Amino acid sequence: MRKVILAAAAALLVSSIYSGVGAAGQPPAGQQPPGGGRGRGGQGFPAQQRALASPEVIERGNTLYGINCRLCHGPDLRGGDMGGVNLLRSPLVLNDQNGELIFPVVRDGRNPQGRPPMPPLPLKEEDVQAVAAYIHSVAARMAGQGGPPPNAEPVALNILVGNAAAGQKYFEANCASCHSASGDMQGVATRYGTPMALQNAWVSGGGGGGRGGRGADPAPARERKPVTVSVTAADGQRYEGRLDRIDDFYVSLVQADGTLKTFRRNGNVPAIQITDPLEGHRKFWVKISDKEIHDVTAYLVTLK
Repeated sequence: MRKVILAAAAALLVSSIYSGVGAAGQPPAGQQPPGGGRGRGGQGFPAQQRALASPEVIERGNTLYGINCRLCHGPDLRGGDMGGVNLLRSPLVLNDQNGELIFPVVRDGRNPQGRPPMPPLPLKEEDVQAVAAYIHSVAARMAGQGGPPPNAEPVALNILVGNAAAGQKYFEANCASCHSASGDMQGVATRYGTPMALQNAWVSGGGGGGRGGRGADPAPARERKPVTVSVTAADGQRYEGRLDRIDDFYVSLVQADGTLKTFRRNGNVPAIQITDPLEGHRKFWVKISDKEIHDVTAYLVTLK
């Protein structure tokens, strides 16, 4: 029993030393923990204790996050429509101080196993540092276990700042080969409750036809064309179906009758051909400018 008590006391002492908390559980005089003592900023993890950036930098990072990161990582940083990771629980983000760990991932992209690939984004290092400052400011106020910031209210942004005529020209030049204003995109503005929802949908490839009530937000149940794969085995037998998973070692597909087939990969055997309906969206996403995104959104809201 005495050993247990001594061990607990030692652990408490170490925690107090590293967190800068005195014996009474309070920070030293004149020192406030990051985040005003709330959320993760008040916890005893040295790698996660950092001084917050200025309000101006955090606000700029918030704007950049909304434009470049929100779709994948969500409005509350806990993952979005495109399958991005929960940034509030990411080990890389937790150990980052000023964007030095986040910037290489943004610059080079990432292809994680079991998740959608993250394309490289053309952001300057100082822009990524501002985004990192915003992420850390949210983390400093969040509840435990990756919860959202306390009492956080969703902010409705006015994104209708583009030129509809310019957006129509961009649509006709870059989107008309797959979409039509009088076809699958007819009435698209009435299928989403807000311009932000519409913008998120078309950028992610979900703004076309399908089901959805008037004024509805983009619903997870909306039908989207699945990613399909054709696998040609060593004996020449060909198998086709919906892609279930793929990594360096295995590829799995679901055939039309629901049968799951898994193949072990060895170099180029079996031969694999993947068809992703959203590939075009992923390719233009790294090239399209913020102005062009706003212009296209301004045009799409006119398709009622």
